[in-house]
Amino acid sequence: MATQKTTGSSAQTIADDDLPPSQPTRPESIYHAPAAAGSTPSFTSTTSAANAKLKDFDVAEGDERGISHTDSRYSHMNRPLLLFAITAAISSINYGWIIGSINIPALVIEECAGGPQTWTHGFPSCIPMSSTLWGLVVGLTPLGAWAGSLLSGVAADRFGRKRMLMYNNASFVIGALLAGTATTIAQLAVARFVSGIGCGVAANVVSTYCSETSTVRSRGFLGGFQQLMILVGLFLSQVVSIGLSKAPLWRALFAVSAAIAIGQTLLLFFIPESPKFLVTMGRYEEAHAVLQRLRKGLDISLEYEDLVAVLESSHQDTTRAPKPSMWQVVSGNTEVDLRHLVFSALFLMLAQQWSGAKGVMFYSTEILTDRFHLTDEQAKQIPTIAQLLTLGIGGIGAVAVIIGMNILDKVGRRSVLVVSSLATSICAALIVVGSALDIGPMVATAMYVFNLVFQAGAGFIPYLCASELLPYYALGSISGLATSVNCLTLFVVSFIFPILDKALKAYLFVPFIATNLITFLFGVFMMPEAKGKSITEVVEEYQGPVRIVAGPFVRRKASASPATFTAPKVAD
Repeated sequence: MATQKTTGSSAQTIADDDLPPSQPTRPESIYHAPAAAGSTPSFTSTTSAANAKLKDFDVAEGDERGISHTDSRYSHMNRPLLLFAITAAISSINYGWIIGSINIPALVIEECAGGPQTWTHGFPSCIPMSSTLWGLVVGLTPLGAWAGSLLSGVAADRFGRKRMLMYNNASFVIGALLAGTATTIAQLAVARFVSGIGCGVAANVVSTYCSETSTVRSRGFLGGFQQLMILVGLFLSQVVSIGLSKAPLWRALFAVSAAIAIGQTLLLFFIPESPKFLVTMGRYEEAHAVLQRLRKGLDISLEYEDLVAVLESSHQDTTRAPKPSMWQVVSGNTEVDLRHLVFSALFLMLAQQWSGAKGVMFYSTEILTDRFHLTDEQAKQIPTIAQLLTLGIGGIGAVAVIIGMNILDKVGRRSVLVVSSLATSICAALIVVGSALDIGPMVATAMYVFNLVFQAGAGFIPYLCASELLPYYALGSISGLATSVNCLTLFVVSFIFPILDKALKAYLFVPFIATNLITFLFGVFMMPEAKGKSITEVVEEYQGPVRIVAGPFVRRKASASPATFTAPKVAD
């Protein structure tokens, strides 16, 4: 058999016998020759019942290379994998820092709560503006994230996940410098938009990297890393904000983002590229070495064979026909109809932002200042009770994600989403009741529980949905689209939240009672369950138009046979 070897822009066909013995090649045992035109390639895949048996593997003595015969596909978290995921997720910490750092010093910047505007060394102590204009400035971060997310999927497929994170740090540095030196509303607005571009790229690429390096058993845990690190960054920014909210120290608060970006860029040189990306680039030997580094001490032979076979099956499909466009995937005009899975990925990213949780993160200080009836003089006594309560809201969110990450692979995605969204809706109702009755402590307590139950499920599940539900050939374009939907919704919510606050007052959270109930109903009847399943199995079970797929009146599909089967355009 001949192997296609690509170097730069040239391609060369060489015999497998000519390759060095140590170089990994396409696994012959599971990869079949390309099918004839008009048909689809097939490959032997140990899925469904066969996979269920493999999950209960035995550990034997190591071979001559010192690698145990433990099947790496079903291994748990290990130290290298955790460290690499943390390094990639520093971009998410920066994301959290950017969206959180604007909260506590808001009144000092927009309303000059620290005193009349003064100028020192060419910089004003505050930048006064109306609440509507402030909402626009705050909302420009998610609008920038929307712009960044639109291009992030395609760019990450071209440059790789690791390099894309490196390039993206330039957005964080430029945005931080602009915000730290802002003298006008326009400059602060541009700074927030540029930083938002970095947030949008990070939101897409970090979750993709974590998913592509994880094992089946660690996928749920690593999938929550995106949201966990965002909340860690948000919490840290609020802790530091307590000491840097006064003029002109709030400028240093914004500039910290640049230091985080520079530090991560240096650390990224020490982590590997995604093995899936390396295989798609034809870099088999490097992919094999990276996979072994990620699964230290384990036998990766079967995992490597599955990875190469499924990705090359997808590659053979796109060789015979052009790679489907985003519109073809969304409209179901592909050989495998992905409409329900695409809808689920997009809906979850939409639902995450219409929950009202980001409104709590952005505006909790102002909301609690109003609910506790703090006077102008009390608002100047930093830290105020509203600021301290905001700090706790950020901290409890990070704890909640850790809890959710540890139960997700035990309970399942659908069950966690259902409980989380229903509890979030109930808490939104309690916030309304506390506000209507003018009971400040009740509002604060309900906001704490709101953030706890939301972040434990509905807050982080959307970040792993695209990479768990979609085949590789659709992942880049649809994950970028899903992230853009997420960011655009966040922009709308961020912009209208202060307007709704003034219009609805005590009933601010009434719309979010309804939106979270809609998410609850989606979880009960339409949410695909990916717990313990490969993407091939997920696509096989949920392919087709948008429909009800769960609930008491839905008949479950029988498990796929473990024998050889045809998997058109499905990439693990």
